[in-house]
Amino acid sequence: MRAAANIEVVAAIQPQFMGFIFYKNSPRFVGDQFQIPENFPVGIKRVGVFVNETSDVILDLLRKHKLDFVQLHGDETPFYVRNLKAKGVGIIKVFRVDADFDFSTTKEFETVSDYFLFDTKGKQYGGNAIKFDWKLLQKYTGSVPFFLSGGISVDDIQALTEFKHPQWYGVDVNSGVEIEPGLKDSVKVKNLIQMLTESNLNQ
Repeated sequence: MRAAANIEVVAAIQPQFMGFIFYKNSPRFVGDQFQIPENFPVGIKRVGVFVNETSDVILDLLRKHKLDFVQLHGDETPFYVRNLKAKGVGIIKVFRVDADFDFSTTKEFETVSDYFLFDTKGKQYGGNAIKFDWKLLQKYTGSVPFFLSGGISVDDIQALTEFKHPQWYGVDVNSGVEIEPGLKDSVKVKNLIQMLTESNLNQ
C-alpha cells in the first residue's frame, strides 16, 4: 500500500495488518515522500517491509510511521533481529521456500520473532506472485505462528480450506488483489476477507 486514497479504501474493509514496502528495488516501494494517512484506523497493525536494511534506517522509519511490526525479507541474522526486537517492535521474519529449503534454519529465529512468513523462493526477495508447494510446510515443527504467502488470491480459497497446520496464523496477500503494483483492488480484498471468514479457516 502506498497511495493515500487506496489505503483509506482498503482500511475501511478492516484487514488485521497492512504492509508498506520500504525496499527501493520493489515495484511497490512507497517512495521517499510517503505518509500514512492521519485517519488510519488504530485497529489495523502497521507493517514496514524491509530487505537487508540498516537498523538505523528501520528505527527512523519505525518512529516516523508508528510501525507496529517490521517484516524482514532479506538475509538478516538472529543477532540483527534480536537487536531490533529489543527496541519494542514486532518482528515478522520471512523465509523463502522451495523444495530444498531447510526448515531447521527457522529455529535460531524462534526467540526473536513474533511471526514467521513463508513465501515462495524466486528471483526477487518477495512479490514473485507464484505459489510454492504448501505440503512442504509439514516439515515446519516450530512454535512460532506463521503467515502463508506467495501469489494467493480468491482462486485459492478451496486450497486454503484444505490446508492444515497447527501454527498457521493467516495469509499475506499482495499481487493476487492488485490492479497494478502498489494499487489494491478493494473489491478483491473485501471478497477475499469475506471468503476466508466464511470458510472459518484456522478454527
